[in-house]
Amino acid sequence: MHIHPLLTESQDIADICERFSKADFVAVDTEFMRENTYWPILCLIQISDGKEAAAIDPLAKGLDLQPLLDLLVNNEDVLKIFHAGGQDVEIIHNMTGKTPHPIFDTQIAAMALGPSEQIGYANLVDSWLGITLDKGARFTDWSRRPLDARQIKYAIGDVTHLAEIFPMMLEKLKETGRGMWINAEMEKLADPDNYVNDPEIAWRRVKSQGRNLEVLGRLKALASWREQEAQSKDLPRGRIMRDETLADIAAHPPKDQAKLGQVRGLSNGWKSNDIGERLMETLAGAKPLDRSELPSRNDRRPKSGKASALVADLLKLLLKIRSAELNVASKLLARADDLDRIVAGERDGVQLLEGWRLDEFGRDAIDLIEGRVSFTVMDGKLKMTHQPEVENEDD
Repeated sequence: MHIHPLLTESQDIADICERFSKADFVAVDTEFMRENTYWPILCLIQISDGKEAAAIDPLAKGLDLQPLLDLLVNNEDVLKIFHAGGQDVEIIHNMTGKTPHPIFDTQIAAMALGPSEQIGYANLVDSWLGITLDKGARFTDWSRRPLDARQIKYAIGDVTHLAEIFPMMLEKLKETGRGMWINAEMEKLADPDNYVNDPEIAWRRVKSQGRNLEVLGRLKALASWREQEAQSKDLPRGRIMRDETLADIAAHPPKDQAKLGQVRGLSNGWKSNDIGERLMETLAGAKPLDRSELPSRNDRRPKSGKASALVADLLKLLLKIRSAELNVASKLLARADDLDRIVAGERDGVQLLEGWRLDEFGRDAIDLIEGRVSFTVMDGKLKMTHQPEVENEDD
């Protein structure tokens, strides 16, 4: 594979993207910094089609990244390969308002080919290629220039290895017939709605007890205010105010700004500074949450009682048995939320009861709940057994 020197010129990027636009796939990775900012700072982009690979320096002065962005978000003929690509996709979405598509994530695919829930990149490379990665540059400051040869070699390795692993993984998926299992997961990863930083829905990420509409209305207003403050200052939202403090103020709003100095998690300066004043204005303008926005009750949890709790535990056991038999990650088959919902009696809209999951585990789960499955020990291993149907005596 031909490895290019670090690309810092617009024409070089246009040329390589022109060649990549005719490839079957490109492996993509990014290096970024986000510890001290709201918006992640893109520091390096690595890309390979399996024949050539390059690292692109987005911090190079006057660099035009448009050919690369067009390749990633507008070219439907080239498959984009990532590993645990959520944050990479987020960065691209921030830059374009779009997400890479079509997309393939090797971490998700690995869940259909083995029991690991979220296999790390180093373990993926070791298990598929037998290569132990040098982790020395892993926690480097990618925003510093110049980058040394070791950093660039480490970064490019992320896509050269991916480009080698992907065809092997694709062949294995074809052999097992499990490619369709992960298609929906890939589409979820590429859904632009996952990456929209809308202040109006920021409150949904904040844990808050109770269903008081006035409290939730204040929480919504405060979370939106914090999100806008963080975006405008380009600071992590936690630097503005931690979730616990936000929820506490929503539940117990101070009567005046002077009281902010007594709120746990806020400095004494809040009682007289401008940001404290804006917080109080937000509280004053907060309206009760519209009932239509009220989250559905958490009735998905197993209803109280030993019987329901036992069924939930048996479902988890059944999930472990079935995922072991299939040699897949249990979270790919079903998540805890799905199990809670079917124990609570829900059937519609439950992912576990749709598509391939229904065939591989969903029907067994329902049979267990309805008493048609039991557990037995055979050859020292715990297995599930379907009970024979009782024939009607009139037949």
